[in-house]
Parts: sequence; structure tokens; C-alpha cells
Amino acid sequence: MNKNRALIAVVVGVALASIGFSQQYPPSQYPPQPQQQPPYPQDQQQYPAQGQTQYPQQYPQQQYPPSQAPQYPVVGAGQPPAFPPQQLEQMVASIALYPDNLLAHVLTAATVYQQIPAAAGWANQHAYLHGAALAAAIREDNLPWDVSVLSLIPFPQVLSQMAQYMQWTEQLGDAVLGERPEVMDAIQRLRARAQQEGYLQDPQFTRYERVEVAGPGLIQIDPLGPDYYVPYYNPQIFFVAPRRGFFAGFSFGPAISVGGYFGPWGWGPGVGFGWREHSILIGGNPWNRGWVDRGRYNRPIPFAEHRTESHGYVPQRREGPSGRDEHRGGERDHEHH
Repeated sequence: MNKNRALIAVVVGVALASIGFSQQYPPSQYPPQPQQQPPYPQDQQQYPAQGQTQYPQQYPQQQYPPSQAPQYPVVGAGQPPAFPPQQLEQMVASIALYPDNLLAHVLTAATVYQQIPAAAGWANQHAYLHGAALAAAIREDNLPWDVSVLSLIPFPQVLSQMAQYMQWTEQLGDAVLGERPEVMDAIQRLRARAQQEGYLQDPQFTRYERVEVAGPGLIQIDPLGPDYYVPYYNPQIFFVAPRRGFFAGFSFGPAISVGGYFGPWGWGPGVGFGWREHSILIGGNPWNRGWVDRGRYNRPIPFAEHRTESHGYVPQRREGPSGRDEHRGGERDHEHH
């Protein structure tokens, strides 16, 4: 009887949490965060728009009926977008709790979204490479994409999500180019809510991420150690008050080592944000592209030779603090039950 009551309490809690969030945010096509990072399956999904590039399907397609799809502002060639604050929050909810330097690269890469599918294909085909071996393969293949896209090659699961949800990626990039201060403010509002509700103090989160609150609108998130762990969480839960009897937690992707190998592609000191100045920092310098640069940089650059050779390197197996094998995308699941 007690077990049945507990089960009913959890079910009711989930329903109330969903209802509470839906009152604030209408349904959208923005990418839901899986509570567990999926592995790299053998099945492949085709993305025909960008040179027929293929890469593994890692994230489920959205199932919202067309009648529920939100209406977005029409963006003309010379007209920057004007997204309302609530929509910007929807747009960044699934990435708002990323470490600052990774988040900076995601935002800048989204502005050249037409290059994302081809890069995601290459990254997934070479997901067995890490560190120096991956950096050498990037040089050997002379990858042609924007440096902001190349910066995400060590994070194939992030690129796959951006490629899976191209409408979201395009709108995110347009918002970064046209409304950068508003995008950054939306991120800070969501972080403040997560902090207020105790999610950023969760031991499972602070095991991998360091949270620094320097003042209102100044919440910075950095990796706790030298490796990066991409956090996965349900954005429909983590920015509203938790319901009684309902518990949610984070899960994390595999350890990703950037080190000094990826310095030529934007990694190193001085990557992150000037939150007060509303600036994105790459190498300590403001990233200054704006809406006028949209057509100049954002063009598809297909990679003609999608080779899958080993580049002379033997795949290495990596173990994290838990001792689990992290080769090929094993995740750390820290859901609370």
C-alpha cells in the first residue's frame, strides 16, 4: 500500500510539473534534452539539405502537431529578428546550463548553421578519435568550416543536436547576430531560476561544474576540472519550482579533453562571456560579428570526402572518475529516483 501511494505521488508530481511549465511556455520545436546521453547507434539518418550528409540519429524527432507549432517572425535579408523574451528563453533553455566556454562556442557556431550538418557528419564518423589524434585528423583533412564550427568537433553529441534541430539552430544563430544582449539576458534569467530552485547546488551538478554567482545577472558556470562533461537535463523542469514528491537530476556525457590541442580552433584562455558588457569572448577578445555579417559567413561548405579511415591512430579507451569506459559516448546518469 505504501509503495502504491509513493508511486501515485510521483506520477501526480510529474503531471503538476508539466502543467506548471506549460502555463509559462507554449509547445515549441526546440530540442528537448534527453535525460540520458544516448550512445552512437549504427542506424543513420539522412539530412538532405547539406550535401546529402549522413550521421547517426541521436535525438528523437519532435512530435508536436502542426496546429500547435508557434509562429516565428519572418527574417528578411536586411532585417534582424525580433524574438520576444519568452521565446528567447525557450530557445536557450536546453543549453543555458552548459559551461560558459562551451556555450560561447555553441552560440557562435549557430550563426553559421548551414555548415553544421556536414561538420556533424565528420565529427560522428571520427568519434573514436580524441585529443591529439583528433586535432591531427582535423589538420590532415583540412576541414573547411568556420572556426566556430571546428571548435565543436570534439563534441559530436552537441553538433548532432544542432544538426537534428536545424530550425532551432538557425533561429538561435539569428538571435545571436541580431539580439545578442537579449540572448545573454535570457540565459542569465534561466540560470537565476535554476539557482533559486536549488538545481545549481545539486551535488550531481557541482561534481562536474563550478558555479560562481558574482551578482544579479552574473552567474558563471565553468568546468570543475580539465575535462568537459556536457550536462543533460529536462528544460521543462529545471527552471520552475520543484513539485512536492517529484525529483529530477542531471546526467552527463563522456569526459571530453580539450587541453591545448584545439587552441587553433578557439579553445584556450579567455573564452566565455563578458556578461556585464553583453559580449562573447574568444581568446579574450570580443566576438564582433553582427547581423550585417550573416550572409558573408553563413554559407554551406560541404566536405567532399567523408572518409572514415583511422588516420593512423588506434582508438583509445578512456575511463573517468567512476572507472567506467567512456570510449564512444558512455554517459554518467545521475537521475534521482
